[in-house]
Amino acid sequence: MSPETALATANRGAQLESALRKVIRGKDEVVRLAVICVLARGHLLIEGVPGVGKTTLAHAIARALDCSFQRVQFTSDLLPSDVIGVSMYSPLDQKFEFRRGPIFANVLLADEINRTTPKTQSALLEAMNEAQVTVDSTSHALPQPFLVIATQNPLEHHGTYPLPESQLDRFLMRVQMGYPDGTAEREILRAQAGAAQLDNMKPVLTAADILEMQDAVTQVRVDDSLVSYALAVVRKTRDSDLFSLGVSPRGSQMLYRAAQASAFLNGRTFCVPEDFKPLVVPVLSHRVSVNGRNSSNQTKTEQAEQLLRELVEAIAVPV
Repeated sequence: MSPETALATANRGAQLESALRKVIRGKDEVVRLAVICVLARGHLLIEGVPGVGKTTLAHAIARALDCSFQRVQFTSDLLPSDVIGVSMYSPLDQKFEFRRGPIFANVLLADEINRTTPKTQSALLEAMNEAQVTVDSTSHALPQPFLVIATQNPLEHHGTYPLPESQLDRFLMRVQMGYPDGTAEREILRAQAGAAQLDNMKPVLTAADILEMQDAVTQVRVDDSLVSYALAVVRKTRDSDLFSLGVSPRGSQMLYRAAQASAFLNGRTFCVPEDFKPLVVPVLSHRVSVNGRNSSNQTKTEQAEQLLRELVEAIAVPV
């Protein structure tokens, strides 16, 4: 991939980022991370208190992409078949027919995913990892591109079921949607951005565009020194007494892919340290467990993020 081709293709990613920023005010970093996640063939977990724009961001991504979209509101009585689909007997044909569930879409919004039971949460595992679902010993491929955008409330809220480690590991990154600052919230009130802008939003990319860009991301070069740097970060989480659970090999792969997507979005055909370092927290923080011996007024999520920041600062960046 030539630098000229990379820049031209990356400009389409910038168009997606620009379109999302018109709807999500004051959250430029979150928007950029979401675009990186899409380009890296990853799934996105958005966490925050109710009313800060988690669902709006997911809807905006779906509207910006000219792809099929389904939303599932996860509740305590939701069943796996409500997501995947179910085999039903047809008296006319005298055989069972598979009726597809909402998961058969390019973009699936799993709204408040931690309000449903672990059994239903696990219905997404195969889909997120292998882009297929298996029902009655028959595998059904999911449409491409395939993206799961899940929102969840903080675990301190009532009626939530913590996502198991195996489920969290399937998400390329977790982003935090905190409260907007004063300037951004004033703009939201004046412009009613979350409503009017979202309703008027037009697609800026097609499914074919996304697949082409995702393929281009895999061609971004990563120097061996940067691979060693990423592995040093990952190994540190496994060796440190601060963590009871370190980053899995899948986590290191996700960090690698996210860094490639970051470089691509910046119009480069190669990675630099700045592509890796800012992504350590959003890509790895939900893959580690803080050792219970650490006492703090912070939540487990906040502790994990702070410890990772300190860990990264202690590791020399390749020149």
